[in-house]
Amino acid sequence: MIDIRKLKELIRLMVANELSEIDLRDETEQVTIKRPGDGGQPQVIMPQAPVQQVAAPAVAPAASPAASAAVAEDPAAEAAPPAGHHIESPMVGTFYSASSPDKPAFVKAGDTVTPDTIVCLIEAMKIFNEIKAECSGTIEKVMVSNGEAVEFGQPLFIVKTD
Repeated sequence: MIDIRKLKELIRLMVANELSEIDLRDETEQVTIKRPGDGGQPQVIMPQAPVQQVAAPAVAPAASPAASAAVAEDPAAEAAPPAGHHIESPMVGTFYSASSPDKPAFVKAGDTVTPDTIVCLIEAMKIFNEIKAECSGTIEKVMVSNGEAVEFGQPLFIVKTD
């Protein structure tokens, strides 16, 4: 069965590129995602599994060519992300640096992490999801504030890897 993170990334790419269908196949996996034009829910089809319904995010209107050109001409508008390994948000939700307001943060700048180190919680649909570092190194910077809304793929931490 396909990893939920892969599925979310496929849906994100589908929406970002305004695609109505994605079909990926290899020897072990097959995934087809179809998004109807009438605003209905997309169908995700996987081998040896029933069709599942997955809610797709709404497609934002495309930026005008003039706005795109203005962004491309402004180097400050496309600032390079800080160097280092980024721990990114695997979902849309609310970022929490600690398990409760009276507890210390899971990690702060200067802390050493391993792949299994819990670095934060992200609340999505009233479920608190533990986010692990998935790399070894030292936290260089925390990119978001406690209680801040985060998007899928948004950098949360910068790690100087070992």
